[in-house]
Amino acid sequence: MPTIDTGTHELLCQLDEGVATVTLNKPAKRNALGDVLTPALRAVLLDLEDDARCGAIVITGAGRAFCAGGDVSGMGGSAAPAAAPAAPPPSVEVRIRTLVHKQETLTLRLHELAKPTIAALPGPAAGAGLSIALACDMRIMADSAFVTTAFANIGLSGDYGGSWLLTQLVGPAIAKELYMTARRIDAQECLALGIANRVVPFDDLQHEAQALAQQIAAGPRTAIHYMKENINRALTADFKTCLALEADRMARCAASPDHKEAVRAFLEKRPPRFDHPKASDSPCE
Repeated sequence: MPTIDTGTHELLCQLDEGVATVTLNKPAKRNALGDVLTPALRAVLLDLEDDARCGAIVITGAGRAFCAGGDVSGMGGSAAPAAAPAAPPPSVEVRIRTLVHKQETLTLRLHELAKPTIAALPGPAAGAGLSIALACDMRIMADSAFVTTAFANIGLSGDYGGSWLLTQLVGPAIAKELYMTARRIDAQECLALGIANRVVPFDDLQHEAQALAQQIAAGPRTAIHYMKENINRALTADFKTCLALEADRMARCAASPDHKEAVRAFLEKRPPRFDHPKASDSPCE
């Protein structure tokens, strides 16, 4: 199985049958985000978007967690004081600009990525880790997993778009409850609320996520890309705007080789054979 170099052992990436599996690999810290893992995740998303061999992406966590969010041990001045006087902290305005950039290059990019994305949760997704899972197109959870907004527990209001993403799935009243109480939502409740698409036994999680991703990756990729774009646009645009976008994308799909092959396969009563680059091929430049 081809391995894609992420530049760090804290983030792993493998490509198989059109599916890139990206693994947050800090199990001792429940795959918490940090100054090494998070930039690597940003970079690999860009690489995979440009890689024609990749038709779908699974994001998961090593061990028994998905992602614990930010590393709380370094927050709120909890670190040991420095021996020498530290430089003055950045202003609120600088911190805001920095965080906006970080958010736009991670969860916004993930939400808008041209490739379909599936979050496979072997265990907890908390705080910004939950935001990453919500920014994916679909979520499959192990039956023992849970999610929590977590921010209220450390006196923060939330970042990385989780409040917007969660509201789209569950509505404002439930989103407010889940943010303000920071309670744990188990896998079955996530399924009932529409946060999870599927709940499976822990031992079946990676197989189920891979099978779904392979099914999508094997399909008509141009059409699937436009489907994602259409549905994302439906969250923010009016009906007339969405109709116009659908018409534009439908006409483009009708001129694609995938559409022609799918019609031939339908008439010949056989599965379509789309011409997708293989993992053994060199990635597109």
